Amino acid sequence: MEIQPVKLEDAGELLSIYAPYVRDTAISFEYEVPSLSEFQDRIRNISSDLPYIKAVEAGKILGYAYAGKFKNRKAYDWSVEVTVYVRKDSRKSGVGKLLYNALEDSLKRVGVLNMNACIALPKGDDEHLSKDSFYFHEKMGFHPVGTFHNSGYKFNTWYDMIWMEKIIGEHQKNQCSVRYGEWTVE
Repeated sequence: MEIQPVKLEDAGELLSIYAPYVRDTAISFEYEVPSLSEFQDRIRNISSDLPYIKAVEAGKILGYAYAGKFKNRKAYDWSVEVTVYVRKDSRKSGVGKLLYNALEDSLKRVGVLNMNACIALPKGDDEHLSKDSFYFHEKMGFHPVGTFHNSGYKFNTWYDMIWMEKIIGEHQKNQCSVRYGEWTVE
C-alpha cells in the first residue's frame, strides 16, 4: 500500500468512498452528497495549503485523509482539523492508521502543532453512528477536549459533537510560521 497526494482526477473515486458516509451515517453531517465539481473544488482548495492524501493498493484508492485550516484567523495557523474516510470494505484493516500517520508526519514538516478532530457521538445504540471514530482517534493519541451537546441533527436524531486533539509539535514563544503549500508525502 502506498500513501500518495490526492489529485483532482481522484475526485470521483474519493466521492464514491465518501457518499455512503453522507447517505447512510451520521459520521458526516452533510445531508446531500456533493457534486463531482464541488468535490474537486474542495480538493483544490484544501490541497493548495495542506495535505490531502490517499492510500492506494493495486491501483485502487482504499481511503483518504486531509487537514483543513482550523479557523481563518492568523493566530490559529498552527492548528488544523483532520479528517479520514476509508472505503467500507477496507475499514479496520489499518488503512486509517497509515493515512493518519502519514498526515501527521506531513503536518509536522510544515510546522503544524495541533491536530483537531470533530467527531459525532451517539447517545446510545444508533443505526447511523457508532463510537468507532472516537475509539480510532483515541488509539491514534487524540484526547477529548470538549463536547457540544445536541449540536448536529440528522436522521431525526440529535447528536453530540466532541472535539479531540493531538499535540504534534513544541509550542514556543517565538514560533516559526507554518509553511502552507509546502507539504509533501514521504
